[in-house]
Amino acid sequence: MATRRGCDNDDGPGCDDGASVCDLVILGVWASIGRAQLLKTLVKTFGTGWYHQPGLETGDPSQKRFSGVVPPAAPLIFVALLCIAGAILWLDHNENLTILLLHPREVTADETPPPEEPSDICKNQRRPPAGNEALPRGIVQDKSNFEFESLGRNPELKEPPAAKSLLAIPVGIKQKAVVDKLVSKFPAANFTLMLFHYDGVVEGWSDLPWSRRAVHVAAADQTKWWFGKRFLHPDLVAEYEYVFLWDEDIEVDNFDPLRYLEIVRKEGLEISQPALDRRSKIHHQLTARARRGGAVHRRFYKAAGGGRCYGNSTGPPCTGWVEMMVPVFSRAAWRCAWRMIQNDLVFAWGLDFKLGYCAQGDRTMNVGIVDSEYVLHSGIPTLGDAGDGKTVTAAASRSALRQRSSTEMQIFNRRWNEAVAEDECWTDPYPELPTATTKD
Repeated sequence: MATRRGCDNDDGPGCDDGASVCDLVILGVWASIGRAQLLKTLVKTFGTGWYHQPGLETGDPSQKRFSGVVPPAAPLIFVALLCIAGAILWLDHNENLTILLLHPREVTADETPPPEEPSDICKNQRRPPAGNEALPRGIVQDKSNFEFESLGRNPELKEPPAAKSLLAIPVGIKQKAVVDKLVSKFPAANFTLMLFHYDGVVEGWSDLPWSRRAVHVAAADQTKWWFGKRFLHPDLVAEYEYVFLWDEDIEVDNFDPLRYLEIVRKEGLEISQPALDRRSKIHHQLTARARRGGAVHRRFYKAAGGGRCYGNSTGPPCTGWVEMMVPVFSRAAWRCAWRMIQNDLVFAWGLDFKLGYCAQGDRTMNVGIVDSEYVLHSGIPTLGDAGDGKTVTAAASRSALRQRSSTEMQIFNRRWNEAVAEDECWTDPYPELPTATTKD
């Protein structure tokens, strides 16, 4: 059998000086099962007449083993198959085959691991940091709520809290009567209440019967979305089934929150809003109460004029969209939406056109307007105008606020486009389609 010539042990795997493919294969098998065992196996399989070993032909007949020089056909076929297999391996693993067969080794600690495949990179990129690696798993509680605790009661003896939703409203003392009527519609047994005092006045609400059960947060001249980003982290509201993040200037004569939730669950709406009474200040017709009746509508049709909407329209403001004055989010939808709220863009203009990405599926089905439970949006100016023509602060005039809102929308859209361009792992589930020109 041929042997390797001219190569030292320190030579790299590319050194093959005279070594054949068959050498490598047989050497590998030889090293794996041993010379004697290999010969025994071949003799048992093909007989003794196929192999002639030089140096064994002495005068002693007992020492003449495996003699003969004329190999039969079967061993030749066997060796040929070995050579073919070795050739394939040699072509695929030219540099590594010799080491793997002759010099197996362990991976050293200082070696650089192989680069991650794109799928692994994308998977790890979206894996949130836990932050609790230093703690025993059983002690970790990564969620909370806004439920009050009795200071004198054994915490282990209390009953599990009943399922609730959360109502969060930005309020000013000048809208006290409207807010009182709104809050009184939401039963305490089913809703936790949180008030964001944008005028900084808290004590003026203490005479209302529900005030003591509310969580009060005060910060002067801040918006609903500023409060929501800072105080409604998904882990804090994870125990609530739905999050109602409403404006204060909402009249609820024709709205029942419990019936509303029944409809939302039945229809599978992850993001929703009550329809707007047609006497409301309506910015987009999709949110107006449907004239045909029914419990829910999910799209709006407009066959003439600008901004047409057809049956095959797939995006806002034709379908998959709600406005920002009375949105209702499921737990999962809010976890997504909260992350999309920009910390420094406090009016959230432009966010409504992207909320469908948080619908936990098809936005044309999981986002909708509830017609049977509807509200009236009075459109009373709040920040920048207390309703009597006086500004809350000299710098925060209505025109300045509107200008900032418009600027924020441009910034948000730019950030969205940049994020889409930079994220190679993200695929848009709603790619822009050519504008429809015909009605289904």
